[in-house]
Amino acid sequence: MPVIRLALAQVNPTVGDLSGNSAISRDSVRTASAQGAHVVLLPEMVITGYPVEDLALRPSFQRASESALDELAQDIEADGNGEVLVIAGYLRGTDTTDASKLGVPRGAPMNCAAVIHRGKVVAHYAKHHLPNYGVFDEYRYFVPGEDSLVVRAFGVDIAVAICEDLWQEGGPVARVRDSECGLLAVLNGSPYERDKDDVRLALAQRRARETNATLAYVNMVGGQDELVFDGDSLVVDAQGVLLARSPQFTSDLLVLDVELPAASGQADIELDTQTPQGQIELQGEVTPPLNSRAEVYEALVIGLRDYINKNGFSSVILGLSGGIDSAFVAALACDALGPDRVFGVSLPSEYSSEHSRSDAADSAQRLGLHFRTVPIKPMVDSYLAELGLTGLAEENLQARVRGTTLMGISNQEGHLVLATGNKSELAVGYSTIYGDAVGGFAPIKDVPKIDVWELSRWRNEHAVANGAVPPIPENSIEKPPSAELRPGQLDSDSLPDYEELDGILNLYVEHDQSAADIIAAGFNAEVVERTLRLTDGAEYKRRQYPPGTKVSRRAFGRDRRLPMTNKWQERS
Repeated sequence: MPVIRLALAQVNPTVGDLSGNSAISRDSVRTASAQGAHVVLLPEMVITGYPVEDLALRPSFQRASESALDELAQDIEADGNGEVLVIAGYLRGTDTTDASKLGVPRGAPMNCAAVIHRGKVVAHYAKHHLPNYGVFDEYRYFVPGEDSLVVRAFGVDIAVAICEDLWQEGGPVARVRDSECGLLAVLNGSPYERDKDDVRLALAQRRARETNATLAYVNMVGGQDELVFDGDSLVVDAQGVLLARSPQFTSDLLVLDVELPAASGQADIELDTQTPQGQIELQGEVTPPLNSRAEVYEALVIGLRDYINKNGFSSVILGLSGGIDSAFVAALACDALGPDRVFGVSLPSEYSSEHSRSDAADSAQRLGLHFRTVPIKPMVDSYLAELGLTGLAEENLQARVRGTTLMGISNQEGHLVLATGNKSELAVGYSTIYGDAVGGFAPIKDVPKIDVWELSRWRNEHAVANGAVPPIPENSIEKPPSAELRPGQLDSDSLPDYEELDGILNLYVEHDQSAADIIAAGFNAEVVERTLRLTDGAEYKRRQYPPGTKVSRRAFGRDRRLPMTNKWQERS
């Protein structure tokens, strides 16, 4: 049987950077060719980046994608690598003359895979199954393909599919067994969420056995707005045995030899290539997946890093209160960007405890970031003298003065402000609009409070295991959380215990369970109804919150979309 050297290019594209993405793709092919690869797979929509959202509807963007693809094919040939078979994702316009046909996106764009050989695009395949759930809205942007594609090259038959085609029963993947293909090449832009890597591997193994074909799954890596792509590219044989697997959250070129059955069925296109002879000489590495805490932490780091770097920000600034959320975000920022690009500000009020000030300074010292203190009492007093605010309005004024101060420094010095609120607070509206909710990015907006504690402890343990100083002060982890906007204030004065709160929110937000269902699961009825009422009433706040990295199954914003004006209430 032929032995094919296969390369999976797990790369980090940027939406709209067609020349940059093409350069990354070209370099991947060049490196793979130098290692003797016959076939190189690149991710879904690698030329344009993914997801492109409404850019897909612009005829100029469609044409630019097609032109960039043609140029890539020519560049690969010019590099002397034209004999390599390259399969890469791109955006293809199909009907730019009719922009008004009902039910069809303007220009009828397609999410396509291109087959490149000898300097030309010799075939293309359009994604059949267009996901329209969770973060996906592909029926808005693309029209589905109808035809399968089998390419005969190097003495074997290679079928092509794109991402959701693998997840759905039937369609092009189901036809692979009938076509007697030896290799199923699947291009992916599959966003990260917790524990998805286990589901992904099991799916690939099942599909390989169903199709009786070796399955190569290449996924992109990196952050794009609120999404993170974790890579985790892999190859399994026709029996579902894992042959090779790329690391998560890092660019990688996975190269291995695979023995495939000789071509015997019908192919849609046959290329003029020679069948390689020999035996398996290069076995790809199987990188073990990260543990659950390391996985989430790495997702948060790369999500923050790519948002900052891809958008051209030089540095970030955040308020350091001495509490767990700001200490954790500061550690994330330093891991993502390096401490020299992170600026922390202590903003004590007359109600700030001494331990809050000292814990903030301790956090800054452990991390080595830039640090300053700006007392807010004089500014608050000036407002109060003019406005006469009391009670909750006075408390929120302190948060808003802090927000204004951070934004002012940001504006003056060019930093991007990081909001430090977590998912639990965001859910129930425990934040102040134009106060602690200000910022350009919110790294932990999809991380519940109890997970912030767990991840903080893990990060410190990881540091100790590697002979480094734990970056997060132990006191910030252990002390009761407080906004410190009035004397002796604790979060527990306004909210249930976080263990109980996050348990309720998990059932309501992540799983859409009713009040009755949640109470039946063992939670106190009064606490449940109050929590759900707070969550429903805070939608308008969430709409004004900065974007942040998605790590859960159901993130606010992209996944969970509810009306702000809404009279429906869950009742037991």
